[in-house]
Amino acid sequence: MNIANYALSSALRVFVTSPDTPAPGPVPSLPRKRRRWRRWAYEGIFALAVFTGIQAYMARGAAGGMAPALAGLDLAQQPLSLKVPSSGPTVVHFWATWCGICGAMDDNVAALAENYNVISVALSSGTAAEIDAHLRGRELVLPVLQDADGALSRSWGVRGVPTTFFLDASGRIQNVTVGYSTRLGLHARAWRAGRATPGQAARAG
Repeated sequence: MNIANYALSSALRVFVTSPDTPAPGPVPSLPRKRRRWRRWAYEGIFALAVFTGIQAYMARGAAGGMAPALAGLDLAQQPLSLKVPSSGPTVVHFWATWCGICGAMDDNVAALAENYNVISVALSSGTAAEIDAHLRGRELVLPVLQDADGALSRSWGVRGVPTTFFLDASGRIQNVTVGYSTRLGLHARAWRAGRATPGQAARAG
């Protein structure tokens, strides 16, 4: 058995093992550099599995199907609401000023808002003036709904922040992420939501 086949069969057994699974045979002798790369590959697979599991666990109970109503006041005390159907995808981003991960993701969300319709919801983040000062201090421009008592977050099944929903033009939730998302990841999910046909079931991941 060559090294590639051995590595593949071993990696698969990390996730699926049955009594009928044959042993891969003796471990081939590998140079130290190759052993290091193999160890890193295993660690990467394990980290990805853990991350995916945490995402799924945190997203349980989050709203699915057609998006719940979303309406309130923006920082200028003007009405702001989710409008469906729309001309394209909409991203609803729940965050908080006191959330460190949200802060690390702020620039990614602001960049997304330059190309897509984004509504952000500030959970228990103080007064409109305090939220506005937070955004100005970071030179961010985002439409913000205040969620002082957490009612909007609860209605969307949000268990922690940041939580981001990606809606298609019909208002159906196509994807939900919990925790940090890269700029590329946000744009890719928004693009996928825009490509979804009305009534299409949401995709995982």
